[in-house]
Amino acid sequence: MKVAVLALTLAAGAVAALPAQASEELAKKYMCLTCHTLDKKLVGPSYHDVATKYKNDKTAEAKLVDKVKKGGMGVWGQIPMPPNDKVPDADVKALVKWILATK
Repeated sequence: MKVAVLALTLAAGAVAALPAQASEELAKKYMCLTCHTLDKKLVGPSYHDVATKYKNDKTAEAKLVDKVKKGGMGVWGQIPMPPNDKVPDADVKALVKWILATK
C-alpha cells in the first residue's frame, strides 16, 4: 500500500511539473522571453516581479490575461507592451498561470 501511495505521489509530482515546462515552452514559442526573464528586468518586468506584485490580487489572472492580449503601458514604466491578440486564449491563460506561480 505504501509503495502504491509513493508511486502515485511521484506520478502526481511529475504531472504537476508539466504545465510549468509547457508554459516556458509557450513563452519561448510566442517570443515572450525577448522582453521578459524569470528573475530580472529586461525590457519588461521579470516574471518573478509580476508574481510578487499581484500575489494578493484575486483578480490578477483576469487582469494579466487582458493585458497580454491587448497590450498596455504605464504599470511598469513607459515602454509599451505590444498586444498579443494572435496568441490563443488557452495559451495566454496557461502563460499567466505559470507567471503567477513563479513566486
